[in-house]
Amino acid sequence: MSPREAAARQDQAAIIRADFRRHAEPAETVGPRPQPPAASSGPAAIAPPAFAPKSPMMIAAYMLAGTLIALTQGLGMSFISTNLQQIAGPMDLTQTEATWLMAAYLFPNASLTLLLFKVRAQYGLRNFAEVAIVVYVLVCLAHFWSDSYESALALRFFAGVAAAPMTSLGFLYILEPVSPAKKMSIGLCAALTALALPSPVTGIISPYLLDIGDYHALYLVELGLAMVSLGLVYLLPLASPPRAKVISSLDVVSYIFLAIALGCFAVVLTVGRLYWWTAVDWLAWMIITGIAASAIFAAIELNRKNHLVDIRWLTSREILHLAGALMVSRLLFSEQTSGAINFLRNAGMLNEQMAGLYWIILAGAVVSGIICAMIMKPGRLSAIHAVALLLVAAGSYMDSQSTILTRPEQMYLSQFLVSFASGLFLPPALMIGMGAAMKRGPSYILSFIVVFLATQKIGGYLGSAFYGTFVQRREQFHSFRLVSELASTDPLVAARLKQLGGAYGRVLTDPNQQVLQGAALFTRQVQQQAYALAYDDAFLLTAWASLAALALLLLHVAWRNRHRLSPTRAAMPAAA
Repeated sequence: MSPREAAARQDQAAIIRADFRRHAEPAETVGPRPQPPAASSGPAAIAPPAFAPKSPMMIAAYMLAGTLIALTQGLGMSFISTNLQQIAGPMDLTQTEATWLMAAYLFPNASLTLLLFKVRAQYGLRNFAEVAIVVYVLVCLAHFWSDSYESALALRFFAGVAAAPMTSLGFLYILEPVSPAKKMSIGLCAALTALALPSPVTGIISPYLLDIGDYHALYLVELGLAMVSLGLVYLLPLASPPRAKVISSLDVVSYIFLAIALGCFAVVLTVGRLYWWTAVDWLAWMIITGIAASAIFAAIELNRKNHLVDIRWLTSREILHLAGALMVSRLLFSEQTSGAINFLRNAGMLNEQMAGLYWIILAGAVVSGIICAMIMKPGRLSAIHAVALLLVAAGSYMDSQSTILTRPEQMYLSQFLVSFASGLFLPPALMIGMGAAMKRGPSYILSFIVVFLATQKIGGYLGSAFYGTFVQRREQFHSFRLVSELASTDPLVAARLKQLGGAYGRVLTDPNQQVLQGAALFTRQVQQQAYALAYDDAFLLTAWASLAALALLLLHVAWRNRHRLSPTRAAMPAAA
C-alpha cells in the first residue's frame, strides 16, 4: 500500500469513527469496546465534536424536523404503492404499467445510501443536507410538468435517487439532540418509528387528497412537505465532524456494479409476479445481470486493501446469522403490507374504508417504539425478539380465520399485534449489528449498512413477491377445487345462478343474456372465495414460520448459555 493510500485509509476510518460517535455510538455497546488504535506515523485521529446539550424546545424542534423529513421521503414511495389503481386510471395506464413507476423508483434507491455514507463524510454533513433537500424539492416540482408515461418513469427514477439521502437525514436529525448515553435506546427507537410512519399515514390521507385534486394532489402534498423540510434543514443545522477525503475512484467503480445488482433484483421482485416468473425471457436476463454484477463487485472488493465493503467479514458466521434473522423478520412482517392490506383490497375495500385499520397500524408502530425505548438494554435483546415473534404468530393466526365477509374492524387486534411486533424487532437487531461492527472498528460500519439495506429493502421486495406468488398459486388450487365441486345440475347451484341472473332482469330482457351475466357473476364470486382461502393459507404459513423462528431463537440462546444451564460447568468456576 502506497503512503497516499495508507493516509486515505486512516482518514476514512477517522471520519467514520467521528461521524458514528456523533450519531450512533451507545454508552453501553454490545460486547467489549474496541481498543483505540496504536499510535502511528500517519495523520492524527479526528476527534468528534463534543456533545452540546440542547434545550427542550430545540430537542422537540430537531425531533419534529427528523420525523417530517422521514415522512416526506416515505410518502414519495407510499403514495404510488398505496394508490396504484387510483393513479393508473387518470394516467391511462394498466396496472402493470403503473407498477413500473414503483420499479423505476426502487432501482437507484435500493443501494444509493451506501455511497452517500462516504459522500457525507467527504463533503460535510451540512453541505450534504442542503444539497439533498434541494434536489428532492426540484424533483417533486418537476412532477407537475410530467405529461407522458416516459417522463413519469424518468421522474420516478430521479425521485428514488433524491429520496435516498432523505432517509439518512431523518435518521440523523432525530439522533442529533439525544445524549450519547441514550442514542442506541431512545434515539434509535424514535428514528426507526419515524421511518415506519409513512405507510399508514399514506393510507389515512390519500382518500381526501384524491377527492380534492386527483393524483396531482399527492404530488402537491409531497412538494409542500419537501419545502417545509428544506426550511427546517436551513434553520436547524446538524453538527458535522471534520471532513476528510475518503472516496477513491475504485469506490465509484465498485458501487456501480453493486447498484446494478441490487437494482436488477429490486425490479425483478417488483414486476416479476405480474409477467410471471417463467413467462418472459427478459426477467431471466435481469437476474443473470444482477448475479454477474454481484460477482464483479465481490471480485473487486476481495482484491482491494481499502474496502468499500468487507466481503470476508460479511460471510462470517456472526454476520450471516444476523443477516438471516433480519431477512426472516422482514419476510414475516410483510404479512401486514402484502398480506392483510391486499386481502382487504381483494375483498373490495378501498382506502377510505380501511382508514380505521391504518390508524391502528400507526398506533401499534408508535406504542412499540415508546415501549422498546424504555426496555431495550444489552442482555434483553433476545427476549424482545422472542416476544415480537410470538406476537406475529398470534396476529397471523388470527388473520388466518378470515372469510370473504371479514372487514377491517375484525382485523384491528391482529394488525395491531403485527405492527407492534415489527416496531419491537428492528431496534434490537440494529443495536446488535452496530455492536458487532464497532467491535471490529468504525470502518466496518459501512459493511454493516450493506447488510441492513440488503435485508430490509431487498427483503421487503422479496416478501411482497413471495406473498403475491404464493397467494396466486393457492388461488388456482382452491379455484379448481371449488369449481370441481360445483355442478350446474346441483339444485343449490342452479338456484344461485337463477338468482344472480334475475338481478339483471331490469336491464336485460334477453333470458340468455341474463343467464350468461349470472354465470359470470357467479364465477367472480367463486374466485373471490378462492382468494380468501389462499390468503388464509398465507397467514397460517406466516404463523408457523414465526413459531419456527421463535424455536430457532430459543435454541440459539440455550446453546449460547449452555455453560449456565449445565450444573457441572456452572459449579467449576465457583470451585476454582
